[in-house]
Amino acid sequence: MKLFIKIVLLLLTVNTFYAQNVETKSVKGKVVCESVDLDGIYIINLSSDTSTATEKEGYFTINVSVGDTLLFSALQIKGKKIVISEMDFNSELLLVKLEPMINKLDELVIKQYKNINAVSLGIISPNTKHYTPAERKLKTASGVDIAGNTDGSSGASAGLDPLFNWMSGRTSLLKKELEVEQKETLLKKLESQYGLDYFIQKLKIPEDYVKGFWYYVVEDTKFSVALNAKNRTLATFILTELAVKYIDLLKVEDK
Repeated sequence: MKLFIKIVLLLLTVNTFYAQNVETKSVKGKVVCESVDLDGIYIINLSSDTSTATEKEGYFTINVSVGDTLLFSALQIKGKKIVISEMDFNSELLLVKLEPMINKLDELVIKQYKNINAVSLGIISPNTKHYTPAERKLKTASGVDIAGNTDGSSGASAGLDPLFNWMSGRTSLLKKELEVEQKETLLKKLESQYGLDYFIQKLKIPEDYVKGFWYYVVEDTKFSVALNAKNRTLATFILTELAVKYIDLLKVEDK
């Protein structure tokens, strides 16, 4: 009997010591979900019985320890549980992807008319390629399209103009003009998709440096590809990482 009591006391002592040495901290996170309002999603820490809710655009803050289980719940999403790993605990921003709750219809009949489209109706040519103004100028001057294919037009003018434009440096200038146009397009997408307040309030970029940050991020190839591909989740993740680096650069400049 005495041995049993000693074992119980030892286990209680070990558990108490372990509980006192578990590190807990406030972790910032963001939920991502297509076509769903991200405001007001409940996050419950099942391990500590604490809870919070997402703010605008899905951001949240909650106290966690490694091994804690978080439950994400709302009417507009499918419930999800995640276990906090060491990587999650040490991350700058915990990203959690959720699935929208889709209301199923009793019966839905979809008729597909695969052969009816703008090409089959003769509205556009099947070989039509749409060019931006800068792309059109470069194609005309160089005789090569953006994909690098030689223009199929014939004649002495078509054959000599690209050579003259190359020798005069006009082709090089048009290539630079195209690069500028592409970056301006990215800047417009960046501003329209996120808005000025997002960079100031969420990414903590000083207001006077926001436009400088825009030019900084459009130079990042991975971000540009994600933005052009309309992959908002990946673009936002890369944007957050770039914001941290940019703020560090500003701190170095101020020293």
